[in-house]
Amino acid sequence: MKVHNVEMVISAVRPDQYPEDGLPEFALAGRSNVGKSSFINRMIGRKALARISSKPGKTQTLNFYKIEEQLFFVDVPGYGYAKVSKTEREAWGKMIERYITGRNELKAVVQIVDLRHPPTADDRMMYDFLKHYNIPCIVIATKADKIPKGKWDKHKKVVKETLDMEKNDPLIVFSSEKGIGFEEAWRTIENKM
Repeated sequence: MKVHNVEMVISAVRPDQYPEDGLPEFALAGRSNVGKSSFINRMIGRKALARISSKPGKTQTLNFYKIEEQLFFVDVPGYGYAKVSKTEREAWGKMIERYITGRNELKAVVQIVDLRHPPTADDRMMYDFLKHYNIPCIVIATKADKIPKGKWDKHKKVVKETLDMEKNDPLIVFSSEKGIGFEEAWRTIENKM
């Protein structure tokens, strides 16, 4: 997809604040600091529409980005960040769960993991949660530029096995820095619309 028009429509915390356009939505989930904002910015061809923070745990709302009047990326708070109070984490958890399990426009969750390391317990919990509710999932393994290409398959295998991925869930090797996986990610998202 060639992206020319993107707007940040709303930061929502409740269903009555969600957009009512009826466009397909793709939620972006991942640990704090896994590169979600970098992924969004690379996909939409912007330097800093999604703010990249040196402090993890900054996204505290569901941020709806309307792309080309055709779909929404919905940036959800990062999970697994310890410096946020337990009460806050629980509130985010409820907000994310309500959105993911109750939103008809949601076509898939794009789960972002770090290709360099095995997925964490939080990554596994998120993937299991999506499978429990039969939510389609696209796994994006970022930071591929930090690993020699010859080792990608080995790392992909670790991701697949650790998450116990279902065969038809795509796993895309991605690099926000180099644009690796950009076209495959767009193709996969467009196929789910």
